[in-house]
Amino acid sequence: MLQFPLVVTTQVDVVLVLVSLLAFWTRLSRLSSPNAVVFDEVYYGQFVSLYMKRVFFIDDSGPPLGHMIMALGAYLGGFDGNFVWNRIGAEYPSSLSVWSLRLLPAVCGALCVPLVYLLTLELKFSHLSALGASVLLLLENSLIVQSRFMLLESLLIFFVLVAFLSYLKFHNQPNSCFRFCWLLLSGGSCAAAVGVKYMGVFSYLLLVGVASLHTWNLIGDRTISHLSVCVQCVCRAVCVLVVPVLLYVFWFYLHLTLLHRSGPHDQLMSSAFQASLEGGLSRITQGQPLDVSYGSQVTLRSSASQPIPCWLHSHKANYPIRYENGRGSSHQQQVTCYPFKDVNNWWIIKDAGRQQLVVSSPPRPVRHGDVIQLVHGMTSRFLNSHDVAAPMSPHSQEVSGYIDFNVSMAAQNLWRVDISNREAESESWKTILSEVRLVHVNTSAVLKLSGVSLPDWGFRQLEVVAEKQSKAHSLVWTVEEHRYGTSQEQKEREAELHSPTHIDVDRKISFWAKFLELQWKMLTVKQEDSEHKYSSSPLEWITMETNIAYWLHSSTNAQIHLIGNPVSWGVAHISLLAYQLLAAIYLLRRRRGLKDLPDGVWAQFVCLGYVCVGGWLVNFVPFLLMEKTLFLYHYLPALCYLHLLSPALLEHTHTQLLSRSTHRRALGLCVCVGLVCVYLSYRTFCPLTYGTPELSANQLQALKWRDSWDILYRRR
Repeated sequence: MLQFPLVVTTQVDVVLVLVSLLAFWTRLSRLSSPNAVVFDEVYYGQFVSLYMKRVFFIDDSGPPLGHMIMALGAYLGGFDGNFVWNRIGAEYPSSLSVWSLRLLPAVCGALCVPLVYLLTLELKFSHLSALGASVLLLLENSLIVQSRFMLLESLLIFFVLVAFLSYLKFHNQPNSCFRFCWLLLSGGSCAAAVGVKYMGVFSYLLLVGVASLHTWNLIGDRTISHLSVCVQCVCRAVCVLVVPVLLYVFWFYLHLTLLHRSGPHDQLMSSAFQASLEGGLSRITQGQPLDVSYGSQVTLRSSASQPIPCWLHSHKANYPIRYENGRGSSHQQQVTCYPFKDVNNWWIIKDAGRQQLVVSSPPRPVRHGDVIQLVHGMTSRFLNSHDVAAPMSPHSQEVSGYIDFNVSMAAQNLWRVDISNREAESESWKTILSEVRLVHVNTSAVLKLSGVSLPDWGFRQLEVVAEKQSKAHSLVWTVEEHRYGTSQEQKEREAELHSPTHIDVDRKISFWAKFLELQWKMLTVKQEDSEHKYSSSPLEWITMETNIAYWLHSSTNAQIHLIGNPVSWGVAHISLLAYQLLAAIYLLRRRRGLKDLPDGVWAQFVCLGYVCVGGWLVNFVPFLLMEKTLFLYHYLPALCYLHLLSPALLEHTHTQLLSRSTHRRALGLCVCVGLVCVYLSYRTFCPLTYGTPELSANQLQALKWRDSWDILYRRR
């Protein structure tokens, strides 16, 4: 029975509310300033515009979730995508809501502060330590800068912190069905972190390792029944392993569903992928015949995307009689790979046993294993290869358009069709869908793109060679444009190449095929890394040897830099060294049978190391092994773990290592002085964090605490 009055009681952590409000104030105040493109906004803004226009793109630096989140903010602000992201410092028009573009990264950056507070409590440290950790994040200039613009690091750190907080809540709660909701949230947050940047994989693997260790301990607990252990292990595996994979795929499903129009990145994808997009290739290939038949007129696109996508090509120019290095050639017609649409890209599929170059009625489809000839549409030369060294790749065979010079060099122009993605041995050659290897019958060499550019005599086009059989992906060709030939005479055929045959055919590609192809391209199609003025090495991050100038006003000294809070940065790394030293001493003494800490405190200390030191290691060490252009902001996820470590280690020192009250008071005094220094350092660098107030040249010079920092100023 209900009893009146109904009373609801609740507890509010006032400190948590206060630090949360301060976090939102530091991250969201004057968010529209500066009203100009800041650093990598010029890069991510292009993707946001493409989302607004539903135009397909591929970002080889990472998955699409972070871009979609920023695009959501832009959509809510009414952005239509019509802005040219061509340079840093370009002014935003008054019609564009800059605040909405930057809102969601700033909100996520602000939420990181209360998350660190709660995470410290879940590590079983006091509210005072939680306050210390949140203050260190609150006053970290580099995190503030990275949160206030259209950048991805604040989103990544937010999801990583949610993942660990949720997992620790699951681990610390007593057995109940509801606790698995926390584990489910943890798995979802891991998927989101990986979906924002692949750097999220580092923290995800750490969480999987911690969860595996806890599960191993669960299996060894004899007080729990076998059935309960099995059920819990399955639930943990589903939440931590299966759910993240499914959600990761779901991010790409959203990405590909939203971006259904052809765009500038289409050429990186296969012909089948391109044809699934509205406009672009789909307009050209609409109504093409599906089955490649004898007499078909086709263009053959190389599946190799390096150095660039291209089409099998020939033209009325011969190989030089002798190359610059003294080697001779066949002096036959050049066959190349050309990266542009051109009438010389057309070839005719000919039956080796017949003379006709038109499609019969009914058409006779070409099948896997058939031997064909390829006739160049504009010059009528047969695609040929022979035991002559290729011009730029002497270990491979030359490929040419055969010319009979009556010099005892017989034609070798038969090619066997090998459909590599066939489902049956008798499968027919399909437009766009089939991936075909063309095997030279006489030598068993395979037609391929070497990737080398020819000299001026070859018009800088790409070399095509025949190489002994290999399973390399670069040997595959697809028919992209396709017409049924109806003209036997050369003049009529040249005119016919400009009028496609229209036969309605559905060639939809499945989501899974598009997903797998997109994953492959993201992993293999990399832009060339080049040195950047503000690039840095991982070892320079620890001592903050470098900074990054994000924005400079066009006429004043107002500017924004990615510079960390030097005091909190130093405290973080001293804490890291102190923990490692303390852990080594504890382990040596425990090995000798001397237990300095009760089991509960030791478990707390070890868990702190797993999360904080482990988090720093997995987010820092991999960069030492990478050969790519790196920047200071790559270090921010690792830095957050150290800010979490510092107050917890101080509390451990206070409660476990210091027994005298005078020592504890001295430590407390040092902590207070340290926090004041952190705040003063934050205030000192605020003009470079927010871009206001404008400083004089002398004031800017005074902020150059390290000679290696690049702080810009104009003397008046």
